[in-house]
Amino acid sequence: MTASARFTALCIATALALPAAAAAPAGQCGGTLYLTFDTGSQSQAELIAATLKRHAIRATFFLANERTVRGDYSLDPSWAAFWKARVAEGHAFGSHTFDHVYFTGDGARGTLGVKPQFGANAGRRLQWTPAQYCAEIERVDARFAELTGHHLDPIWRAPGGKVSQRTIAAAHSCGYAHVGWAPAGFSGDELSSTAFPNAVLLKKSLDKLKDGDIFMAHMGIWSRQDPWAPANLEPLIAGLERKGFCFATLREHPGFGKGATINVTK
Repeated sequence: MTASARFTALCIATALALPAAAAAPAGQCGGTLYLTFDTGSQSQAELIAATLKRHAIRATFFLANERTVRGDYSLDPSWAAFWKARVAEGHAFGSHTFDHVYFTGDGARGTLGVKPQFGANAGRRLQWTPAQYCAEIERVDARFAELTGHHLDPIWRAPGGKVSQRTIAAAHSCGYAHVGWAPAGFSGDELSSTAFPNAVLLKKSLDKLKDGDIFMAHMGIWSRQDPWAPANLEPLIAGLERKGFCFATLREHPGFGKGATINVTK
């Protein structure tokens, strides 16, 4: 495949799914949104799952093996039942790198600067080859298959959304397209709750989300004092339903499987 084909950007967008009973009639959607969740402390995992199930929403989850409020890690066997249930509900799944590895910049001779947040190299600055970076993305698929019997969808999201053409090419070489989020799709759940109260974040999302946007939130953030999901997820979904939005996983987007990126400018 040519380099130009690898870097064909497919700008797509975000969503939350409507409750089945309140969904807009077929052909009468006011727009489609794509709701996505990255793993985190997992403090809100059960609440998020219950809310999505109650509204018959299918979302897209990006998984890393992160330390959780239970004292374990989000891809430990102790989370198998949780992930199996989400598979059964029809959600989509992508890689978030196994050790939640931050990209720090392109290095010399084609290498990639990285800093894992977890695992044996947590906190260390390393230089990886593209093959090593690709293997890190694929580690999530291997573990997810062990836990659930199912493989990931061919998508990934870099921690912090930090990428370069080199990281995108590395991931694409092993079959993964990168997924970002829309400007209005940043939930703000990792920001200070004092400077960015939940009510302010909710209003921004309801006012600015538009057709095709990818929305991103976490399944729990250690640093935020007032968690985002308990206060905002239900009213966000309800407000978007009232606007007539329909919802889908990234599998349903027309750009799925057609390029190296499923991305929008943050």
